[in-house]
Amino acid sequence: MKASINKKWISRVMVFALLAITMQSCLVSKDYERPDLEDQTENLFRTDELETDSMSMADVSWKQVFTDPYLTQYIEEGLQNNIDIRIAIQQIIAGEAYMKQGNAGYLPTLSAGASVAHQKLSDNSQFGAFTNGSIDQYEAVANLSWEADIWGKIRSNKRAFHAGYLKSIAAHQAVKTKLIESIATTYYTLVALDAQLEITKETIETRRKTVTAIESLKEAGQVTQVAVDQNVAQYNNARVLQIEIERQIFRTENALSILLAKQPQTYQRSTLSEQEITTEMKLGVPYILLRNRPDVIAAENDFIQAFEMTNVAKANFYPSLTLSASGGFQSLEFQNWFDTSSLFANLVGGLAQPIFNQRKVRTQFEVSQAQQEQALLNFKQTLLVAGQEVSDALYSYKAEEDKFEFRENEVEALRRAESNSETLLDNGYANYLDLLTARQSVLVAELNTIDNKLEQLLSVVRFYKALGGGWK
Repeated sequence: MKASINKKWISRVMVFALLAITMQSCLVSKDYERPDLEDQTENLFRTDELETDSMSMADVSWKQVFTDPYLTQYIEEGLQNNIDIRIAIQQIIAGEAYMKQGNAGYLPTLSAGASVAHQKLSDNSQFGAFTNGSIDQYEAVANLSWEADIWGKIRSNKRAFHAGYLKSIAAHQAVKTKLIESIATTYYTLVALDAQLEITKETIETRRKTVTAIESLKEAGQVTQVAVDQNVAQYNNARVLQIEIERQIFRTENALSILLAKQPQTYQRSTLSEQEITTEMKLGVPYILLRNRPDVIAAENDFIQAFEMTNVAKANFYPSLTLSASGGFQSLEFQNWFDTSSLFANLVGGLAQPIFNQRKVRTQFEVSQAQQEQALLNFKQTLLVAGQEVSDALYSYKAEEDKFEFRENEVEALRRAESNSETLLDNGYANYLDLLTARQSVLVAELNTIDNKLEQLLSVVRFYKALGGGWK
């Protein structure tokens, strides 16, 4: 009798399993396909210098782009110690845990427990008279449950968790890219400030000597007090500029300390004249942003995750097939608890179809559709912003490169004007105001030339980051 019952249950289980397998072909969930972005990437960089080569500057390691030994040392320290980097790593660990959970979705759930129950019955009740007023029951049971992935819900959940994990990796890569950009920008700013400070100190020394000479001429009756006061004013103006530059250096060093997760301190560095980025500024095709820009990669994975969760929400409209089994030992007497006669087992298979559920299933589906559309729009917006950053950085570099020649010509012309003013003044054909104006203009032009050189470097750094370079 028992054998026939077992065969009956086995045959039913096989029918349910066969049903689950055959219905896999009727999956409700869809496979992800990247949206058509050809129109959005065609003229993304707004330049006539369109390339057909898929390689870009972003494919070059940051160690090849930045060759200054001090800068490379600081970048390595930042990648090791920066707080934002370490936070991003913890996000990856969390994403990996969720991905493992998604991978386990196909496995059955298994639980086990043991219990001892004592029940006191009324002596006048129907059962109390036969049991002497109390019942003891000892039970040890294991429960096994498994849901068949008929509509692809478990598969979509798994893919959603995997997309979340990839998004956390892309977020970490984005932090690396931003950190490298920030360290390089801060370092180049420091060496530019050093160059400006050096010029300012030279100017101060020249003006100090000029003040001494003017005071001697005034005592000799060759100039008035006005000339002395004007030169003293220029000297003090340069001293104020020195203090301001030193303040900027101090604050910039503190900013670098934050990036390196160090206490505020002074950092060794090279000179501005030694800075040169020789890596070719290759654009590549706009489509490469989909594989190089970490924020674009993260945005696409966010869209994939929302897409898969929409699949899950849609699958909730359909019935779910579950198989469950339980078994163990059950006895009214402790000494017989684990006896073979105390064994019991249950096997249940069933389909559950939601009918009226306070609109929860439909609401979840509609919300998931809205979130999927939001993620798609964010993906497209992120791609557009990436293209804008590449376009801005490229145009900025070319503009600064063109300006540099004019800056140098300006400095040379002003130096000649300064020299000629001194000659004319010595021969009585000019006044001190002309000379003072020429000297002030030379200082401003030299400082602007340094700013121009700095902007060239920063434009390359921004271009490299905009293409998605730095994390490889």
